[in-house]
Amino acid sequence: MEYILIIISAIFVNNVVLSQFLGICPFLGVSNKVETSLGMGGAVVFVITIANIVTYLLQYYILDPLGLGYMQTVSFILVIAALVQMVEIILKKVSPSLYQALGIFLPLITTNCAVLGLAILAIQNEYNLAESVVFGFAKAVGFALALVIFAGIREQLELSNTPKVMKGFPIALVTAGILAMAFIGFTGIV
Repeated sequence: MEYILIIISAIFVNNVVLSQFLGICPFLGVSNKVETSLGMGGAVVFVITIANIVTYLLQYYILDPLGLGYMQTVSFILVIAALVQMVEIILKKVSPSLYQALGIFLPLITTNCAVLGLAILAIQNEYNLAESVVFGFAKAVGFALALVIFAGIREQLELSNTPKVMKGFPIALVTAGILAMAFIGFTGIV
């Protein structure tokens, strides 16, 4: 039951983008097309899930026993950078079109504050390894869900008669705000 609460809370109630405001750069930058958003969402789910496993093991089996807790941020950043490089290499071989579509945003996963923030939050919440993996996966799914929904709305906005002054980024910010308010409606479920 505890895992179900973690999943529902992570995806809907405390959505990483819409309530904690982590990962805004790729949220606004890659959300022009649903196809690209799905690819970015998948890459982020993979990276965050693996990062939570590796950073948990790093924290509790290397940093804490050696008294190097102060190296947490630096070591987590290095782990995340290595994981993103691995994803980039895999995507280049498996799906060159998706690799091209993601462009500059794929290396930006390295500096995506959501990846680092969620790894640190899992440690701060004192989750065990299984809870940490579920937490990271669910938060990443919440990120991907928000990204895909937002991309679908933005595709529809491109086809609508939007006032000239609101075209592009202004209407995207207003839409993101309304989407965040919609997700606030899930507060109280958990």
